[in-house]
Amino acid sequence: MSATTSPVETTTPAPREDQDARPRVVLGASTDGADRLFRSVLTASGVAVLAIMGLVGVFLTYRAVQALDVARFSFLTTEAWNPGNRNFGVKAILVGTVLIGLTAVVFAVPLATASALYISEYSPRRLQRSLIAVVDLMAAVPSVVYGLWGAFFLQAHVVDVSRWLATYFGWFPPLSVIDSNGKRVDPTDPLASASVYTSSTFIAGMVVGVMITPIVSSIMREAFMQAPVGEREGAYALGATRWGMIRAVVLPFGKGGMIGGTMLGLGRALGETIAVYMIISPVFQVQWHILQNGAISVSSLIALRYGESQGLALSALFAAGLALFLMTLVVNFIASSIVARSRSGAGSEA
Repeated sequence: MSATTSPVETTTPAPREDQDARPRVVLGASTDGADRLFRSVLTASGVAVLAIMGLVGVFLTYRAVQALDVARFSFLTTEAWNPGNRNFGVKAILVGTVLIGLTAVVFAVPLATASALYISEYSPRRLQRSLIAVVDLMAAVPSVVYGLWGAFFLQAHVVDVSRWLATYFGWFPPLSVIDSNGKRVDPTDPLASASVYTSSTFIAGMVVGVMITPIVSSIMREAFMQAPVGEREGAYALGATRWGMIRAVVLPFGKGGMIGGTMLGLGRALGETIAVYMIISPVFQVQWHILQNGAISVSSLIALRYGESQGLALSALFAAGLALFLMTLVVNFIASSIVARSRSGAGSEA
């Protein structure tokens, strides 16, 4: 007699309708009184910053209305600065401001990039914190100290560099030196005066470049140090050297920070006052020759003429300040946008 076994029927319980129909609970951070207070403080701070900037712009516009009403569109196309004769404009001043800023960036970016890479990639860990502190402290040095250093030390030692550049690169118009007769100065002439190379855009740009280097370096360093460890190790695993890893991972990752830091440094350079004022010899004409004596910027113009100006002349200075305010605002806005959008690693390949 054989025993037969019948298959056991297995049934799965039907899902409960109330469980399927019930909406899913959305998780979120709990908020209490302290969180709401903190959010309110942050919101008020952000609104206050925007309001202060707006009030500054409104104040400058209000004080500049008189000059702008007199000069109208010629304010942007006139080189001379004679408010007493109602002949004034910011063409030469804005050009000089931009040239000094660009010269400063040319000097600052290589120094900032090299220092940021050394601190983040090559320096020993025990020295890294000290080097960061030293670079950051350079930004705290007063601008008048840089101005004194540039006027009484750097200028005397840079004349030979300016002469060398004019000798071998004078074929490039911005690096040529022109005398009062419109003729190119022969830099090899031993009897030529060295004063033609002093108080120039080149020297002022070098000093401002040293001043903005800590700012640019700090932003670049933070971007470089955030490069993903996984991508770094992946580059090494594929046989890359340290420099190869930096080129493939760190630099692409920090590209946004490099561009943003450079733009922020440019915005800082455009508004520098005392150091530029102590070095340059003011000229109110478009000066494209950066090695040549004579330069001007908006901030140095205001420092030069503010004490003796009143009425229309004072309003003209406010108009020049308004032009500088708008220009630096645009530059810093572009820089902030680039830094905010920069992501890391998106363009890096191990």
